[in-house]
Amino acid sequence: MRSYSPDLTPPWKKPSAVPEVPADRDLVVEEVTTGFCGAVIGCEAGTVTLEDRFGKHRVFPLTARGFLLEGRVVTLVRPGAGAPAAPARTASGSVAVPGARARVARAGRIYVEGRHDAELVERVWGDDLRIEGVVVEYLEGVDDLPAIVADFAPGPDACLGVLVDHLVPGSKESRIAASVTDPHVLVVGHPYIDIWEAVKPSSVGITAWPVVPRGQDWKTGVCRALGWPPNTGAAWQHILSRVRSYRDLQPELLGRVEELIDFVTLPPE
Repeated sequence: MRSYSPDLTPPWKKPSAVPEVPADRDLVVEEVTTGFCGAVIGCEAGTVTLEDRFGKHRVFPLTARGFLLEGRVVTLVRPGAGAPAAPARTASGSVAVPGARARVARAGRIYVEGRHDAELVERVWGDDLRIEGVVVEYLEGVDDLPAIVADFAPGPDACLGVLVDHLVPGSKESRIAASVTDPHVLVVGHPYIDIWEAVKPSSVGITAWPVVPRGQDWKTGVCRALGWPPNTGAAWQHILSRVRSYRDLQPELLGRVEELIDFVTLPPE
């Protein structure tokens, strides 16, 4: 019986050349002998560390033809010390500013609906917000948004940006948003019932976010449908732990947060 190499190349055939790929952080590959699939989180001399979607770490040697990248056999190599280093990036994808100190907080603010929204924005845009001096606060809902805006007293030097969940035509949230007409306030939103849905299902390790019948608490319904313990706080911490960068979020949220940051840092003249 003839044996095969780990990548299924028959030994009587000369292996074809395979590309060498730098083991850059966040590159997702599969180790050929074990099938372990994960993102690169570290690369030392001769080894690479992968983290799978459940947070499990495995260390593998940087052997020739040892990994699959998008289904193709590759040889991972340590990122070249002699090559020009790519600029470091923040979790939002912005160019990182090493050693930058947090700017004194602006008068302008970004308001989000709840604590989970604030924590997600901090996870991805925190570095950017500190450099820009933008503070994010949460409201515990937007039912009183017009009064909240009036109390904030926005102006040319104190613009206010508001991120709203489930901002779709005909919703209660859309009517509330339309009632805010101050030119120094920008209200934008995403279409998801809750900020949990703005995290890509694949990043959490599920195929899709469940559909929860009307009248049920959405977060509780999600936990029940996914077989998670009925602890929404613990569920959120699990979800948040799977967010490493903007790549883990839906574009409908990404664009809106970037829009708000621009609005409060570059107010209209």
